Amino acid sequence: MPVISVTLLPGYPQDAQQRLVQRLAHTARSVIDASDAGTTVFVQEVSAYRRDGNVFSSGGPVLPEGSQLVAQFLDYMAARNLEAAQTFLAPNFEMVFPGGETMRQLTALLAWAAPRYQKVWKTNMSFDESWQGDKTVVYCRGMLNGVWLDGTEFKDIRFVDRFELVKGKLQRQDVWNDLAEMRAKG
Repeated sequence: MPVISVTLLPGYPQDAQQRLVQRLAHTARSVIDASDAGTTVFVQEVSAYRRDGNVFSSGGPVLPEGSQLVAQFLDYMAARNLEAAQTFLAPNFEMVFPGGETMRQLTALLAWAAPRYQKVWKTNMSFDESWQGDKTVVYCRGMLNGVWLDGTEFKDIRFVDRFELVKGKLQRQDVWNDLAEMRAKG
């Protein structure tokens, strides 16, 4: 039965503390065969601490939840609000689409998509997160819906997007979907 104690400086919002204890519990249970009921994580606050000759008395910045950030970015992309979507991207952002097409600008994505379909949006999305050092990896999967160039609608074409986030910014997006196969079937 793992019991995990976390000591924080004051100032971290309650939702950040709740995310922290949930993730620590999940992490412990991915290594130790313990039930959820038998896993305890708690946070205690201290007024100050000293490290490296410096005294600290308040917590640092909180990173956004990766899944929520990705969902917001995808909503802006579906609405073609490129200005808002751009604010989510790191300066070295890269996206790789089916066929190995690599792009660095959202406008390049729209140009690449123009001969493929009139519009597309994602539904039935679910998200999975993992953490690799300073990087958060978010997988988003669901269904693509939209309109082909000839005006006919399509729906329920599966997709998976993999995002890499560093310090709350999207650094990379890899996209896999069955659009080409479904277009070939007519």
